[in-house]
Amino acid sequence: MIGIFLSYLLVHKQFHDRKIDEKTFEPLFFYCFFGILIGARLGHCCFYEPERFLTSMKGIIEMILPIEIYPGGSWKLTGYMGLASHGGTIGLIIALWMYCRKKKMHYMDVLDMIAVATPICACCIRLANLMNSEIVGKITDAPWAFIFVRLSHDPSIINPLAPRHPAQLYEAIAYFVFFIVMMIIYHHYKDRLHRGFYFGLCLSLIFTFRFFVEFIKEDQVAFENGMPLNMGQLLSIPFILIGLYFIFLYNRKKKVGVQ
Repeated sequence: MIGIFLSYLLVHKQFHDRKIDEKTFEPLFFYCFFGILIGARLGHCCFYEPERFLTSMKGIIEMILPIEIYPGGSWKLTGYMGLASHGGTIGLIIALWMYCRKKKMHYMDVLDMIAVATPICACCIRLANLMNSEIVGKITDAPWAFIFVRLSHDPSIINPLAPRHPAQLYEAIAYFVFFIVMMIIYHHYKDRLHRGFYFGLCLSLIFTFRFFVEFIKEDQVAFENGMPLNMGQLLSIPFILIGLYFIFLYNRKKKVGVQ
């Protein structure tokens, strides 16, 4: 919630800098919120646990509603246990496209504004994962290792109380640094960089770091065991390539045409 609030303030300031009226800005939060939530949920269910959520009516209901259904028809409210950042990114991109069509705004302008604020929200998300003992690192003897006490209740984790890399904290620190870099670039250059630059920089920075930090994380689901690259890494590669395209190639054809 803190991450979303900070992102809201930053994007609002960018709209103000561009002299875009409040009525245009107001619906943006709802498009972003529901785009991220729906995309993150569907991303987890489709990428990480398709055999649970896509093979039965019970699974489809649990994918859509934040509940767990027990034999006999009883159910329990659990919240959405399983959200994937790659799916959230896809959902956000689609939601912003819908917003831009509705408000008649240039799609890349909005993507760039959201991209400047995204790293601080990503930082807060990983801090929340750290608090919840989620997405933990592999066992290490590093002096800054964490013991995640809550893992003692997870039968799928081997040696649950062994010291581990605080991979969530590594990501949180990296994303905060990326946020500072993005803000410095935005402060000094603002609209002098081509459309799509901030969007591309955000994708390439976040998902490149995500690719490498996965090497010291525990696999999230069983089918990743033995894979040379896990699902998080495989899903990160397209985002890295898209990011590099928008940084270096997106405006090349337009510039050649003008010359």
